[in-house]
Amino acid sequence: MFRQCALQMYLSTYIPSKTAPGNCSVFVAQRSRRSPLSLAFCRLTPKPVPSESGSLRCDRAPLYVHRTARCFQTPPLRTCRTSSLRTATAMALGTDLRPVHLVVPGTHVSDGAGMPICRTVGTPALRNLDPYLMLDELKAPAHLATAGFPDHPHRGFETCSIMLEGKMEHQDSVGNKGVIGPGGVQWMTAGRGIVHSEMPKVTEGNLWGFQLWINLPSKDKMVKPRYQDYQASDIPVVQEDGVRVRVMAGSHRGTIGPIEMRNPGLLMDVTLTKGSTFKQEVPRNWNGFAYVCAGSGRICGAQGSCQHALVFGPGDHVTATTTDEQGLRFLLVAGQPIGEPVVQYGPFVMNTKTEIRQAFADYESGELQFGRSLCDEEYST
Repeated sequence: MFRQCALQMYLSTYIPSKTAPGNCSVFVAQRSRRSPLSLAFCRLTPKPVPSESGSLRCDRAPLYVHRTARCFQTPPLRTCRTSSLRTATAMALGTDLRPVHLVVPGTHVSDGAGMPICRTVGTPALRNLDPYLMLDELKAPAHLATAGFPDHPHRGFETCSIMLEGKMEHQDSVGNKGVIGPGGVQWMTAGRGIVHSEMPKVTEGNLWGFQLWINLPSKDKMVKPRYQDYQASDIPVVQEDGVRVRVMAGSHRGTIGPIEMRNPGLLMDVTLTKGSTFKQEVPRNWNGFAYVCAGSGRICGAQGSCQHALVFGPGDHVTATTTDEQGLRFLLVAGQPIGEPVVQYGPFVMNTKTEIRQAFADYESGELQFGRSLCDEEYST
């Protein structure tokens, strides 16, 4: 029963209708009566009425969705075009600045046990950016952030949790437990499978952080799970001329971040004061984006505002500057694309539908969370 409830909560999918905003349709995962491992989708229209338990009831059976599912609406996109004059000037100077070719506004949704989040990567506007599957920002007062993210499964990818304010406790199905505080980072390789929870440990102030989902290549999707936990003191900081860079992964001005990645990439927390300028080299063949979480400024020549993701085009470096009195703060994310098929169903990300069905079977049987991991002496913490 526990596993069924967990899947019903995390596999609920809500997609805005193509019709007028007031006539939304909600697509919800429903367990088929014919097979305990198959899921069917039920379209509910017009608007269903939620019960106290958070389920939606129609004429057939209860369908579990997040209480704010109908609020999943994607703001309009903004496409950036680099002028021919700017392009010619860049060529004359011998530079190859990566332009911003897409600006994605954040979409406010609910996840876990009703936690309010802002999502950019992983929405209809930007389904994924190889190898990145999702980016969520959680920012809420402590009294609104107590429900957290109860036990749920993962297989086939990695997650990165970044805390700026407050504390988050993680606990998994094989007994690992830990807390990351302000400035801390946790990198989890789910690999062949794990069930874990992420619960806030704050009673006052705010809870502010991010979760990034990173795909794994097919050769690594079934590796043993691994955790990498780093507190703020473990993250090197490069500070110069009004720019502060926390290097979580990759390299900035010769300083290397501690996170060990299976797929090459970089991850940085960048803060600029008014009038300062930031520059970072990024390999030409990598995909990347910046997510603005505070202040405003210009990133690669395009205006960056809070809770917006700026997706980079081709080039070999990115820049940022600000004239905002509050400065500018953003996450810089870039990585080598994997270039493989992505089949994602809720918390499982594989290469084929057959592998997804196997993930469900392993979860139902307990093999995913309680199988080889318990007796695997090489299990990493």
